[in-house]
Amino acid sequence: MTTERKVYDIEFKRNAVALASEPGKTLTAVSRSLGIRNQILSRWRREHAENGTRAFPGNGVEALTDDQRRIRELEVRLREAELDRDILKKAVAIFSKVPK
Repeated sequence: MTTERKVYDIEFKRNAVALASEPGKTLTAVSRSLGIRNQILSRWRREHAENGTRAFPGNGVEALTDDQRRIRELEVRLREAELDRDILKKAVAIFSKVPK
């Protein structure tokens, strides 16, 4: 039997982490009141502590800084430019051959 995984939105995760970090609140009490497992809330707290505002980017989405995003864009542009250069090199080699 397959069980369907619950998907929680970013605001729910951030609110849960904020609630768990309030003084006098325990991780167990907060997780029970929200209806989630302790391990999930613990992982969310760890991710939020490590990544701050970039935590919980979404399914399959990497949390990148602006510099990392810019580097990725430049790497893509570099690959395209190298491909164009290689094509032009081949074209020059073909057209520069002396016909027999």
